Amino acid sequence: MAISGLATAGGTLALAVTTYASVRSANKAARAAELSLLAGLRPLLVSSTEVDPQIRVNFSDLQGVAVPGGGAAVEMIEDRLYVVVSLRNVGAGIAVLHGGHVYPERQGGSAEHAELEAFTRIRRDIYVPPGDVGYWQIAWRGDDPVKGAVLREVESGYLSVEVLYGDFEGGQRVISRFGVGREERGWRVSTIRHWQLDRPDVRPRD
Repeated sequence: MAISGLATAGGTLALAVTTYASVRSANKAARAAELSLLAGLRPLLVSSTEVDPQIRVNFSDLQGVAVPGGGAAVEMIEDRLYVVVSLRNVGAGIAVLHGGHVYPERQGGSAEHAELEAFTRIRRDIYVPPGDVGYWQIAWRGDDPVKGAVLREVESGYLSVEVLYGDFEGGQRVISRFGVGREERGWRVSTIRHWQLDRPDVRPRD
């Protein structure tokens, strides 16, 4: 009886070990499949290049603002200030833009991004397909208190812009910071830094 009991216990233990290994392997496979799916949805916006086509962007009260590849449009018309930044999606998924923020002073790569509450939400969805060019836009009208601070940066020849976006399911949110500097040829855009909001930042802190 003792030997029979030990054999039964040993068989139960072996079955438990086998079941645990199978469940663990299945969990790893499911996690790998999930990561693969997310990678296929993940967008990443960078500044477009000079060889990218010029695009024309409309505002509710202004039609056809021309934005060159690798550049931006910064226009002051009467009491209205318009800014459009040309972007390229180098990620695998569609980028859905949620909002943006323009700083009243220059921001480098070491400064943290703005709080989400500081971003101006986009009133309509703007999509940038993978491997294609798109844009982010913002306007200040009338006596908007932010406009005066931004205008001072326009006069200095440099704007720091952050764009908030994610995949088409509303996840994998990213904040990308861009520098918009004035040159002889016009306003040029450079990519500064990216922050992943929905997963840990693996980069070392300063």
